[in-house]
Amino acid sequence: MPKGIFIVLEGPDRSGKSTQADLLARALRKNKIPVLHTREPGGTPFAEAIRKILLDPNHQVAPLAELLLYEAARAQHTFEKIRPGLERGDVVISERYTLATLAYQGFGRQIPLPLIQEMNHAATSNLEADITFLLDIPIEEFTSRSKSRGDRIEREDSSFRMRVREGYRALATQNPKIIVIPAIGDPRKIHAQILKHLEPILQGLGVRG
Repeated sequence: MPKGIFIVLEGPDRSGKSTQADLLARALRKNKIPVLHTREPGGTPFAEAIRKILLDPNHQVAPLAELLLYEAARAQHTFEKIRPGLERGDVVISERYTLATLAYQGFGRQIPLPLIQEMNHAATSNLEADITFLLDIPIEEFTSRSKSRGDRIEREDSSFRMRVREGYRALATQNPKIIVIPAIGDPRKIHAQILKHLEPILQGLGVRG
């Protein structure tokens, strides 16, 4: 059975994940590469319904309940969308995956990391990304990019956002499959950096950028 490539774009809120995912998907499709572009939480009707609950600023959600909802959405997303895409031989591009839960619920909410890791493994049946790009922005950049109060997570205070960013950066040092990309400046230049790192993976697909 053919196996696709699983690429994840990670980073704090307002770091440009959607922009970079769109640019990457467009570049691959231009080269006739089958692409499945998806996101977490979400990606399926069931998971999108959970996303609405999680991000609704009118809800007060206990940290453990929040974690369980993210993992429920991920389990369905992986089962219904990511695995079938990979089995078809698609390049699957996901905006966020398991690393986000470690950063936000682990470092941000301070839920023990071993518990989250165990739940991540269960929700995905141990499916890991082939490569993850961590789009890193300073806290001040988040503030300058924020034009509204945002969703429930985006409304967290600066200390929470700092813990999340530090968590992302710490996790990146522990996994060679996580590439940190400074995400300030021209999106096209950031996209070029991502393509450069992907060259060894995409060579056999005939991608020219």
